[in-house]
Amino acid sequence: MTALALAIASGAIVIAWIVGGPWLAARRRSALRDRSLSGDQRSLLRRRWPGYRRLPATLATRLDGMIAVFLGEKEFIGCRGLVVTPEMRLVIAAQACLLVLGRERRVYDQLRSVLVYPSQFVVPEQWHDEDGVVTQEERVLAGQAWDVSRILLSWEDVASAGRDGDVFNVVIHEFAHYLDHETGGADGAPWLGDTTERRRWSALLLQEFERLQAAVAAGDEPFLDPYGAEDPAEFFAVASEAFFEQPREFTRVSPALYEAIRHYYGLDPAAW
Repeated sequence: MTALALAIASGAIVIAWIVGGPWLAARRRSALRDRSLSGDQRSLLRRRWPGYRRLPATLATRLDGMIAVFLGEKEFIGCRGLVVTPEMRLVIAAQACLLVLGRERRVYDQLRSVLVYPSQFVVPEQWHDEDGVVTQEERVLAGQAWDVSRILLSWEDVASAGRDGDVFNVVIHEFAHYLDHETGGADGAPWLGDTTERRRWSALLLQEFERLQAAVAAGDEPFLDPYGAEDPAEFFAVASEAFFEQPREFTRVSPALYEAIRHYYGLDPAAW
């Protein structure tokens, strides 16, 4: 084959990949979505995740298809000797997909793997102060959105979500961080491309964030997890947990913030 012919053939392959890749991916996702979940899988979700039982039937059907896509595309890796069972994969996928249920039909395009630990894990961290002094420390975490390709979760904390009215949900928290990272900002304002809408959300976010900081500083017991007072990104993740786990209480305590997050996610769990 001549150099010219080889170049033409190579170019044709590249063009075919660029044009055909998205089409093939869409077909694969459509097939996975149509496969949906089995009756046994739905029964298991109703037993293991209280949030699934609250979903209206039409939303549950749509969620089932998104879960099937997630399970078909994402790799689950057990850490520290943990064997990730189909049940674990299903419970994690369902809660992750809840966050994107009211928006586009994409399912975490850039995510490649979910690393699951038996319980909370230790991660090393390094940070610089204003004088350039480097401090190294270790943190014990229940989850971490490492980047847009990996998320780390403690199964012990995943399994306890939604029990006894607890607002804590590590899957919702970390996948909210993922959505924030996905847009490149990690500033508590993912998906908001419109300048006016972003400005409005940022003003409300700052107001509610400072209110939480003041409550924590005063030693009060706020509705939102005090961890949300760390920074706007943590505030968004904590508010997302409360939005899905205790929506009616949220509407009573912070109606304006609830309405803003309802608009963001395109869902109204307080009405379920």
